[in-house]
Amino acid sequence: MRKIKTSVFLGLASMVLASVACERDTAVIDTVNDSDKGPVPYFLDVPSQFPEPDIPVDNPLTVEGVALGRSLFYDPILSLNDGQSCGSCHNQSFGFTDNGNRTSVGVEGIFGDRNSMAIMNLAWDRHFFWDGRSFSLEHQALEPVPNPIEMNISWPDALQKLNSHPEYPQRFKEAFGTEVIDSNLVTNAIAQFERTLISSESKYDKYRRGEVQLSPLERQGEGLFFSEKADCFHCHNWPIFNSGDFHNNGLQQPIIDRGRAEVTGNPADAGKFKAPSLRNIAVTGPYMHDGRFNTLEEVVEFYNSGVNQNSPTVDPVMVKSNRVNGSLGLTTQDKQALVAFLRTLTDSTYLNNPDFSNPNN
Repeated sequence: MRKIKTSVFLGLASMVLASVACERDTAVIDTVNDSDKGPVPYFLDVPSQFPEPDIPVDNPLTVEGVALGRSLFYDPILSLNDGQSCGSCHNQSFGFTDNGNRTSVGVEGIFGDRNSMAIMNLAWDRHFFWDGRSFSLEHQALEPVPNPIEMNISWPDALQKLNSHPEYPQRFKEAFGTEVIDSNLVTNAIAQFERTLISSESKYDKYRRGEVQLSPLERQGEGLFFSEKADCFHCHNWPIFNSGDFHNNGLQQPIIDRGRAEVTGNPADAGKFKAPSLRNIAVTGPYMHDGRFNTLEEVVEFYNSGVNQNSPTVDPVMVKSNRVNGSLGLTTQDKQALVAFLRTLTDSTYLNNPDFSNPNN
């Protein structure tokens, strides 16, 4: 792990404050209390195999900000009639997905039309939602609150509840230096917490570090995954296991959900969706943007023989020359091996980390 200090400015400010204090008398030094020093920088443990995360300079991680974001993530105060929180559709035990539901149900019982995405390693993502319509975690967190099929409360009404809360104004002051709460500060705090949600302790991580061995079946699956035959790695490569891009994987023909094209307006993006990380994939089903597959076995069989190669914007990887009559020709053992390998990406430490859980439980 590499510990990344997210606020150089705060450290320099503390050094200057200490230097000035040395020149003052004791009475002046005694008036400098913890609240005057501002929030404490949060040191992010970055896995050695991961690249450096891109932390926004205008929203550095702090101990107070992360703790506040964690509370807000699990607090239903950000919804109509205090009925639902972010954590309602993003359950830690299921990789921060929605308890095995194909699509999520909003605060007023309305079903969404897309599967609830897993939350992990988002500090390395550049686009958010299946169609990538948000460009940052801060921007992403703005949408679910007023969305009528999610939390369904206007930001002014949500902020009125927060500003009249017995604890939140003081906590925002400790985190951001002001008791006046606005939507930007709320989403800044939630984004800080979400950036700490790092998954890097799966069996496969430990294997790559030389700490454990894979079984023969898991090793076979690894070989297939990173080979041209199964060719999973083009969209789900080590170490994050996503591509950071959008792909039409041949799921729709005709295209019903236009995906990325709804954002860009480009017909060439029709049917393209963000490639999700495969970390913790064994617990984040059902799968695909619409949750149509319940098991990993179904997903593997789809990529083996079910890809709609005539979908007009299908990714070239899906129609490669190694397909014969539309099939990759994976044997029963090949498919079992791929599933076995995918299960090695489960990180039980992440799924049970008390620092990521509901602080009120």
